[in-house]
Amino acid sequence: MTIFPFKAMRYTRLFFLTVFMLLAGAGAWAQNLTDLIIGEVLVENTAGLTDGYGQRTGWIELFNTSNGTVNFGGCYLSDDKSDLKKYHIPTSDRSTRLGPRQSVVFYASGNASQGTYYTNFSLRNGSTLYLVSNDGRTVIDQIEIPSDLPADCSVVRVPFGVKEMDFETTVSQRPTPGSYNGDVDAKTKSQVMKEKDPHGWVLTFIAILVVFTALLILAFIFGWIGNANKRLQSGQPKAPKAKKVKAGDLTPEVAAAISMALSREFGSEVYAAIALALDDYLGGGIHDQESLIITINPTKGSTWADKAQNFRQLPR
Repeated sequence: MTIFPFKAMRYTRLFFLTVFMLLAGAGAWAQNLTDLIIGEVLVENTAGLTDGYGQRTGWIELFNTSNGTVNFGGCYLSDDKSDLKKYHIPTSDRSTRLGPRQSVVFYASGNASQGTYYTNFSLRNGSTLYLVSNDGRTVIDQIEIPSDLPADCSVVRVPFGVKEMDFETTVSQRPTPGSYNGDVDAKTKSQVMKEKDPHGWVLTFIAILVVFTALLILAFIFGWIGNANKRLQSGQPKAPKAKKVKAGDLTPEVAAAISMALSREFGSEVYAAIALALDDYLGGGIHDQESLIITINPTKGSTWADKAQNFRQLPR
């Protein structure tokens, strides 16, 4: 009895469970703290953004690059590498959740008692700003502030295209705190693709390619399962095949029945002769090719033990 179906089911479940966990893990990784970046920083604010108290201070913008919501409560902001826990973002504030491709501004006023979004340090040119994970050790992102950054100019990370998440760091004379950095009128990849392929032939080809690739992968998986089944079955002892008996074949059972009948009718001498002949016939010994005819040839040499010399003819 083979137990392969149970093993195959177990392996199949493990395979799909592994794929599901990898996809789920990829999704979770795509929507965690590592998706946050320092999007823009302004040090000297003389004519720009004012905070909730009507004051102009330097500010820090965080940007969520993922398509999921990220809770940044518990993270840290610092301008000192030796003290990465300089400012702790409160975990009790429910507003510390940043939606997909959204940004939030922290005011570097130097007075954290003003609220959640006010740091306990001020910004200065030539320093490096760190965004640290909630473990207080892992640096999620950092940005260097130029020592010659002019007033009311910001150091900003600009994405390549409206939907791209590859950035270049530059200095902007037109800061955009709390909004998208870059050209909002830039075309997306889908818009560019629509212009280049208005009939959708490229997308159709890609879809067919994906489907056939998936089928090939499935064929490989099921082929591997089939080969494993064959290997398991080859290790089990096979039952001997029964020999097919044709009509008219002289089987050991038939020979035994004939011998018994002859012994009962003619006696032990005939029984011995017929049994000897049948033994030669069934064992591939001396015998001609004629059907239903038994030939007994006397042996040459000494005949003292030859039973054929003791045969006698029975009276009729």
